[in-house]
Amino acid sequence: MNIFSGATAVGIQMVATVVLARLLLPRDFGLVAMVVTFSLLLTSAAPNGFIDSILQLKEIDRALATNLFWINLAIGTLLAGVFAAAAPLVARFYHEPAAAPITLALSITILLSNAPCIHASLLRRAMRFPALARNDIVARTLSVVVSIAFGIAGWGYWALVMGQCALYVSTFVGIFLLCPWLPGLPQRRPGTRTVLVFAAHISTRYSVNYFVRNFDNLLVGWRFGANPLGFYKKAYDLFAMPLTQIVSSNANVAVSALSRVREDRPQFMRYLMGGIGMLAFLGMGISGDFTLAGKDIIRVLMGPNWGTTGRIFTFFAPAIGIMMVNGVHGWIHVSLGHADRWLRWGIFEWVITCSLFLAGLHWGPQGVAVAWCVAFWVLTLPAIWYAGRPIGLGVGQVVGAIWRYITAAAAAGGLSHFTLKHLPALDQMPGAQGAALRIAFATLEFATLYLLGVIVLHRGLAPLRTTAKLLKDLRGRKRGSVEGV
Repeated sequence: MNIFSGATAVGIQMVATVVLARLLLPRDFGLVAMVVTFSLLLTSAAPNGFIDSILQLKEIDRALATNLFWINLAIGTLLAGVFAAAAPLVARFYHEPAAAPITLALSITILLSNAPCIHASLLRRAMRFPALARNDIVARTLSVVVSIAFGIAGWGYWALVMGQCALYVSTFVGIFLLCPWLPGLPQRRPGTRTVLVFAAHISTRYSVNYFVRNFDNLLVGWRFGANPLGFYKKAYDLFAMPLTQIVSSNANVAVSALSRVREDRPQFMRYLMGGIGMLAFLGMGISGDFTLAGKDIIRVLMGPNWGTTGRIFTFFAPAIGIMMVNGVHGWIHVSLGHADRWLRWGIFEWVITCSLFLAGLHWGPQGVAVAWCVAFWVLTLPAIWYAGRPIGLGVGQVVGAIWRYITAAAAAGGLSHFTLKHLPALDQMPGAQGAALRIAFATLEFATLYLLGVIVLHRGLAPLRTTAKLLKDLRGRKRGSVEGV
């Protein structure tokens, strides 16, 4: 169900991109991105810390859940108030007066994201992932409908703001309907402090990771303004979509499954290596296809006025596959209960990646996109090796799980590019029709060559069978009740 949810979310986001790119201006997207660069940190760091800390607990009772609920709600209220008060500072930083009212409006999303996170954690512990996935689909759909409606009404960037608010309101309502548990009054409960310390490590790690993931937006918006940031942000959104909808959306499933078998090393390693192989198989295929057809995909999705976004995206696309594999190292840290190690790695990653951003800024948004590619290709193997040291995971095992997919994607991409360039009638065909035909041709040829390459390098259908078996194992775990409360 989570795979289906991720695919559905991609479809919803594509619809939003196609319609809103024709209703709004790049500047509208850039203005909202300026504020969201800050607000998303406060809507995600604390909830993710509490969710991961609860998922790795062996058991949880009503008293502990109650304490965590009130602590988390207090944190969300405080952060929302601080963010609203900082609205003039945000506007001053970007030299954009419109950023202030956007900041005030989006401050409510911080409280709405924090309030239901304990309930969401209990649903995840009960393996209620299908219900959560359906709630996510409904919330995303409502968000897109609201944004499009306000866009048609001519509200400009406020259409995006209203869509963001609708997303969080719908998610909030849906989670409380799925888990109608009511907390009592807070009380002394041994273990609360331990959970809070673990959550603090995780939240700090998410904060560091968030700065890594959004420092580029901050730099582009500050250096070049709202319009270039709008072009850059839409390219980045398409680049990050596979990570968000495939890796991140399934992180709770993976962490739950790995946490339950962490004492059984062979089973843990089987799940882990299966997950790495599955992500490499999907990711390298997506990366190769998007590198070939990226400009045309942007042309078809967003129209002729977004050519700059297409050019930026071609610098992002070669890192999509390795970015998806990179996401595994967080699964390992959390499932093993090593939030402190994950935090230390995050600080190291932040220093390296942000240094690359600063170096690439000289070449504009394209230079920052190249910095992303370099960062992922350089840091992924060390990240997984460091996460897996406590269980003896070596670099050779990871390389052995992914090199065939990289080789198959590179060969298929090179051959497909050569073929396309030697069909000038297709390569030079103008307009959206030409772009659509090139996408279809490049995707069909690349997919065929890629699958053949994978089969040849693996000497059979083993990777396809392994992927199917892993998905069956994860899907086969029965859902439970909201335990302990």
